[in-house]
Amino acid sequence: MMPRVRISDVAIWFKHVESPDLRRRLLTLRDEEPIHLEADGIIGRWVRMKTGKDGRPTDAIRPDGRMKDLWSVWYKTRRGEEIPVREVTLSNGHLTVAAAQFPEWAGPEDEEAFRDL
Repeated sequence: MMPRVRISDVAIWFKHVESPDLRRRLLTLRDEEPIHLEADGIIGRWVRMKTGKDGRPTDAIRPDGRMKDLWSVWYKTRRGEEIPVREVTLSNGHLTVAAAQFPEWAGPEDEEAFRDL
């Protein structure tokens, strides 16, 4: 089963990520370091938020680029919903375009069928 996160803010706070493995991965990110996540079947870029002025880390990621627009719509229309989320690895820019155009290729059934290949 894919980890889940609740749409509860304009950012994703690490404490709201259901998966301990994904939470640990997010905690390793440096300020402004990007990560690609599949959220509810859509692959998008997220960025670790900057450390606060008081020196404490901000344990959250914010959507970047097109994902920012989509997440904003989701926050307004789907607040409170839990959605599946997982990290994805993109090997080059062409895959980014293909993944964005065909999110059905990255569904849970595909992950289950092809995870060992």
